[in-house]
Amino acid sequence: MLPRYHTVKQSGEHEITIQKSRFIAHLKRAETENEAVEFIQTIKKQNWNATHNCSAYLIGEHDQIQKANDDGEPSGTAGVPILEVLKKRKLKDTVVVVTRYFGGIKLGAGGLIRAYGKATSEGLDAVGIVERKLSQVIHAKFDYTWLGKIEKELRASDYKIKEIHYLDIVEVETYVDESQVQSFREWMIELTNGQCTLEQGEMLYLEQDYTRE
Repeated sequence: MLPRYHTVKQSGEHEITIQKSRFIAHLKRAETENEAVEFIQTIKKQNWNATHNCSAYLIGEHDQIQKANDDGEPSGTAGVPILEVLKKRKLKDTVVVVTRYFGGIKLGAGGLIRAYGKATSEGLDAVGIVERKLSQVIHAKFDYTWLGKIEKELRASDYKIKEIHYLDIVEVETYVDESQVQSFREWMIELTNGQCTLEQGEMLYLEQDYTRE
């Protein structure tokens, strides 16, 4: 599992118009090639009357699966520019379909490359990008008398609460960076004067919004 990587925040679409042609970028997270292919087929069915439905996807920890399809546009002018934007943004597990409704004005090879690239880039900005960071989930269990103090301190810290379970005692699940597990343990013990039990849970990805610098 990668320590961290970037991918699209959510599924969505974004439309731009260039020289009277409509370019609609459809974006989705896909962790397998089957998911990507199914998404492409769905968009093609929904936009069966479009001039083109060009696509690309990038899947795998090491980008093992890469595909680009021009869907009738001149070779290399649609699918590849879409894929190149995904690579430039260093995204993983992402599929994009750019639907084009021809507006009557030919763009030429260079114009098509720029148009499909722009549609993809603006589409990514519209749906958002997240950083997925591999984190250790720590389970802290303590008496209800500590709840107010601990929840307040956690929410004021850089740690992110995953979930709170209100049982016979309180159990708080918190995302903790692997490098901070020991310091988190010491901090929690100090906060509660040693009156809490701490257990390590599974390794999960914590998602946080990512903005390009």
